[in-house]
Amino acid sequence: MKRNVRLEEISNGRLYNLNDMVKADCHGCRGCFQCCTGMGNSVILDPCDIYRLQAGLGKGLPQLLEEGAVELNVTGGVILPNLKMAGREERCFFLDGEGRCSIHESRPGLCRLFPLGRFYENGDFKYFLQTGQCRESGRTKIKVAKWIDTPDQEKNHDFSCQWHSLLNRLEEEIAGAEELEKAKRLNMRMLQLFYMTPYETGRDFYEQFQERMGSF
Repeated sequence: MKRNVRLEEISNGRLYNLNDMVKADCHGCRGCFQCCTGMGNSVILDPCDIYRLQAGLGKGLPQLLEEGAVELNVTGGVILPNLKMAGREERCFFLDGEGRCSIHESRPGLCRLFPLGRFYENGDFKYFLQTGQCRESGRTKIKVAKWIDTPDQEKNHDFSCQWHSLLNRLEEEIAGAEELEKAKRLNMRMLQLFYMTPYETGRDFYEQFQERMGSF
């Protein structure tokens, strides 16, 4: 989704590729879970995240919504799921009593990235290091590819570009819709196709995503 800020305002101004070294390694966070609290609806889930959660927990989006682990919010006119923050401390639903992630192996892409972000331009993206977001002062350098810890990184990169492009197109269509009912239909169709319909966890996610893209 679009962010109306300059890169220099939220980063050190550098852009990174997968093989670059970046000062992001916080060594297991050492018990800190600041980035897992008070995040509002900012941890937006993409279809690959839903696939991972379904594979790891055996639960699709409908059940995650019912359990209160995930909620739906509107971003740029598009209805998207995000991890829910709960309780007085606004802790991530999946944070355990010791302040550790209970779904670490299945954690969403945005959680894998942090404190990195993606800068999209001309149909592609590079990574940037967010400043002022992680309070760990002893971070050390690590290769971007190792830090984000994502299998099939080339496929994931292509998927992220396609998904970002689709969301931008959907935003434009919804903004240009003369009738509220048309915008609602676009949102419901996208949610049903890419999120609510269960994925086959024994099959490659990216193949299934391409099939669904062909139907949208």
